Amino acid sequence: MSRSPKADILYGIDDVPPLLESVTLGFQHYLTMFGSTVAIPLILAEPLGLKDKPVELGLLIGTMFFISGITTLLQTTLGNRLPIVQGGTFSFFAPTFAICGMAAVANSGFEVRLQHVQGAIIIGAVFEIVVGYTGLVGRMLRFVGPVTIAPTIALIGLALFKFGAPIAGTHWGIGGLTIGLIILFSQYLRRSHRVFELFPILLAILSAWGVSALLTYTGVFPEGHPAHVKTDVLANAPWFRIPYPFQWGLPQFSVAAAIGMIAGYVASMVESIGDYFAAARLSGAPTPDRKTINRGIGMEGIGCLVAGVFGTGNGTTSYSENIGAIGLTRVGSRRVVQMGAAIMLVLGVFGKFGALFTTIPQPVVGGMYCVMFGMIAGVGLSNLQFVDLNSARNLFIIGFAFFMGLSVPEYFAKPENAIVLGESLQWLSDILNALGKTGMGVGALIAVVLDNTIPASQAERGLDKWGIDDSTTPH
Repeated sequence: MSRSPKADILYGIDDVPPLLESVTLGFQHYLTMFGSTVAIPLILAEPLGLKDKPVELGLLIGTMFFISGITTLLQTTLGNRLPIVQGGTFSFFAPTFAICGMAAVANSGFEVRLQHVQGAIIIGAVFEIVVGYTGLVGRMLRFVGPVTIAPTIALIGLALFKFGAPIAGTHWGIGGLTIGLIILFSQYLRRSHRVFELFPILLAILSAWGVSALLTYTGVFPEGHPAHVKTDVLANAPWFRIPYPFQWGLPQFSVAAAIGMIAGYVASMVESIGDYFAAARLSGAPTPDRKTINRGIGMEGIGCLVAGVFGTGNGTTSYSENIGAIGLTRVGSRRVVQMGAAIMLVLGVFGKFGALFTTIPQPVVGGMYCVMFGMIAGVGLSNLQFVDLNSARNLFIIGFAFFMGLSVPEYFAKPENAIVLGESLQWLSDILNALGKTGMGVGALIAVVLDNTIPASQAERGLDKWGIDDSTTPH
């Protein structure tokens, strides 16, 4: 007889630990999602036009945590009710950059850019809500196998190569220190102490940030130096600020922007479904059925709608790193994750809390990009373990999708290469140009069409190992 997963965990999904333990373990979940959540607004700062607006960037960071708290509570109480933290997603980066680079948006202030991104996120959220609550998500997954998912997810990381070394290299001493510490903590020391396994990115950022602050204080990094730590933003930030709907203005809706964003939603949904199975297994919950998956995806759509209305510049999705924390701590209690969500809500209204993280120097952020984006690419490639890599058909589809996903956006980046179909078809021109600038969308479209039209067996495509048919989803 196989051993029940519940026998291997300290607290199962429905267990309620003592209050102090719940708060402490909930704070650990907050720390686990902290690094990725802070990274998202820092990455979006330049395309959104917030690079020289640290106070507004600090408010955006606070809003991100506030919305994560709300959406985590919604998912754990009304959604799939699994112990899953909800937070920002890297899947939306490529379409967001494409939107901010559109002719009508590029020369605008940050409020206008955020309004256009908000509009695309809201339209995409409606799409995800419909796909989830109508049960379409299970049917869609029959056409989205590992051959499609591998380049789609990997291109999220690879398409952001311009934000890695060029930013870390503004001062390789601090940028290289950040990269080296993340590698040291996450790879070499992760088995030596649990703290390195749980918080390698956070520890590396704090260490490199601390070195920069020390060298700034001693005058080695004067004002204007790439690694100088600016503290004046803390004095200008409010102590308390509760985020509110449409705080940056009313959203601007565009079909072209929404089409590119929907590609990000599809990638996010597939990742989340895999997270549901992992979270259920580690917390001792029953294996998710189609109703559970539909509720989860539908609620993620509602979470993205909330994020769009409040203007985080991003959406929400399930955080895989927090599921990993469940495996490490053997605590799968839903109540613990809800405590973590409450902490996110409380800290999200402290204006100076968000402002503090805008003082992280760019070389530190660039070093973090190099490792995190590389990891995203690796996660995407890991899906290839399910397919037959001796198949010339698979190699062609994967290689072609990767190459075109990197090459086509470079073509569309030049204004003279934009598609122009006349005034009557301007809407179609906008859609094609937005999609062409989104590497993940290009790669996904090529892979899904070729994978579903070029003949191959279920085993060759890797669908048998994923367990995809009319009634099941990826395990």
